[in-house]
Amino acid sequence: MNTDAGWPVERLVHKEVSGGVATITLDSPRNRNALSVRLLGDLEDRLNQALADEEVRVIVLTGTGPVFCAGADLKEQRTEPGRAHEAPVTASFPEIMSLIWESPKPVVCRLNGTARAGGLGLVAACDFAIAPDTASFAFTEVRLGVVPAMISVTVLRRLDPRAAAEYFLTGETFDAARAQEIGLLTRAVPEDRLDETVAHYTGMLLRGGPEALAITKQLVRGVPALSFEEGTRRMAELSAQRFTSAEGQEGIAAFMQKRAPSWVPAEQD
Repeated sequence: MNTDAGWPVERLVHKEVSGGVATITLDSPRNRNALSVRLLGDLEDRLNQALADEEVRVIVLTGTGPVFCAGADLKEQRTEPGRAHEAPVTASFPEIMSLIWESPKPVVCRLNGTARAGGLGLVAACDFAIAPDTASFAFTEVRLGVVPAMISVTVLRRLDPRAAAEYFLTGETFDAARAQEIGLLTRAVPEDRLDETVAHYTGMLLRGGPEALAITKQLVRGVPALSFEEGTRRMAELSAQRFTSAEGQEGIAAFMQKRAPSWVPAEQD
């Protein structure tokens, strides 16, 4: 627990590490894991801890209760007279999304249930997003007279443009199958297969070289924006660098010797 003026303050985000995987859990079910300043502060702390921990290879982001995240805590977003342009949650959110998006360690979102508005910014920031097929989603901002501005930075990099226009403008609720179809989710699975599916992805990620995974994340996002000529030139240089790197040489040696590379946790051998 944290302490505030000598009194214990319960953490709204928890972290557990096992077998190279850090599981970070939003734990504020009383308000459906809404993005309050306190929750975002705890989340930033937990993410930074996981990123700094050399034992952590993969991060899983999840929540407690039936809702993954209901979006911004609207009680905190209401402004007082004389503070017209202050929105505390909005001010705290960019750093969180940046930590997840730029994380050199793969981040898997394990949605425990429904997500709305700002919660979908977290989902889109993660490299993988696995949800129960009973979950529902909506970008509800326009129905409140606000806009999905901050989350658009991650969401519009995932969604089909027509679908983004449809759901951003209407605020309509859609199901998990549709979320997978338009690129918001990696997989929508039966609830009893959720943990199995998350473990499947984390297990595969643990077999990848840490440096190789971090660089490949950048390739997926950056290469399509390069011209063909520039892309082939830069990728040829990068390919040569990686084949001659210590990690690349270890991976090749492990393959030739029919053993697991040194970076694979013992449980994954």
